[in-house]
Amino acid sequence: MQPLALSHMCIVSSAGFGQDATVSALKSGYSGLLPCHFETVDLPTWTGEIEALDNIRLPAGYADFECRNNRLAEIALAQDGFEDAVRTAVERYGATRVGIFVGTSTSGILQTEQAFRARDAATGKLPDGFHYEQTHNTGSLAAYLRIRLGISGPAFVVSCACASSAKAFGNASRMIAAGLCDAAIVGGADSLCLTTLYGFHSLNLNAPGPCRPFDAGRDGISIGEAAGFVLLERTSSRDSVHLLGVGESNDAHHMSSPHPEGAGARLAMERALDAAGLRPGDIDYVNLHGTATRVGDIAEDAAVFGLFGELPARGSTKGHTGHTLGAAGVVEAIISALAIRDSVLPGTPHTETIDPAFRGRYQIASERARIDRVLTNSFGFGGSNCSLVLGRTH
Repeated sequence: MQPLALSHMCIVSSAGFGQDATVSALKSGYSGLLPCHFETVDLPTWTGEIEALDNIRLPAGYADFECRNNRLAEIALAQDGFEDAVRTAVERYGATRVGIFVGTSTSGILQTEQAFRARDAATGKLPDGFHYEQTHNTGSLAAYLRIRLGISGPAFVVSCACASSAKAFGNASRMIAAGLCDAAIVGGADSLCLTTLYGFHSLNLNAPGPCRPFDAGRDGISIGEAAGFVLLERTSSRDSVHLLGVGESNDAHHMSSPHPEGAGARLAMERALDAAGLRPGDIDYVNLHGTATRVGDIAEDAAVFGLFGELPARGSTKGHTGHTLGAAGVVEAIISALAIRDSVLPGTPHTETIDPAFRGRYQIASERARIDRVLTNSFGFGGSNCSLVLGRTH
């Protein structure tokens, strides 16, 4: 595939707001995970909550879109001059030539949960101020961004669990290659809600403490919330990190468990390398999906070792942010791009003792190192897999 520049990026997570704060967290090992005090949730687990979201409201004129997920997206847009960069792109290409391709898993479910609590006791009628289409509906995020940014090009939302915003990169690259748009806003947002926290609890997947990917004593995930967006363009610059390859697969092994040998995960990685015209030895760091579940980490270790062997270094950044579900793909793509730009090899916060059954060089503490190319993995329920290759082109 033709390399596409990540010309501008914005990110917000419990680890920090903006690129500089995120890089600082990577270097220091800072984690945004804390014991869960979200909403009315009563569970013994940790989350990556962004408490500032409770005090944010959307700009005037967007009241119908008011929900936690869109507020999260709004905070991201305000970081690192991203909104100004989009405005410049719209002026350069035209509003119809800029696309929006984003991912989310839960969208604005919290708004519906709160509306059901407030329904009329006698009739069951939901509050008049509840707007399903602009909040809970999966398409809400793209609709909000389209209006908010004044874009009228192709726009849609991908919702395939934890691979959602990674797969959005594939959709964007194909739309640009097909000549349907000249630039694309790619990314996603996923915010905390009761359905997610209690749902993962019902599967016995919530860790009682901060998640510990690939640790011998790992015991589940820590759910986080985050948003991130990238302006993807054909332009080439020495200063830009580029999307070099996208690989997708669906192993359809089980509704919630990965293929035990990581068959679909390996296929996605192989396809990403093929699309980039690279070999495994050309990758300097593998950003693992690394959720800290028992079976998930086993399957990914099998797939990564089978393809790469002991090198390159690999790790999971979910100890910084928590597992941000539908936003994980773009959040970790941006983290990977920042690792390349700032020459930092990310560590794996909270992980202390790598499972001795695992093979390869697992990065526990961050260190300074030149990185030219990263492969980043995102794997979702139902065997939905996506790998991205990011790197320098010069």
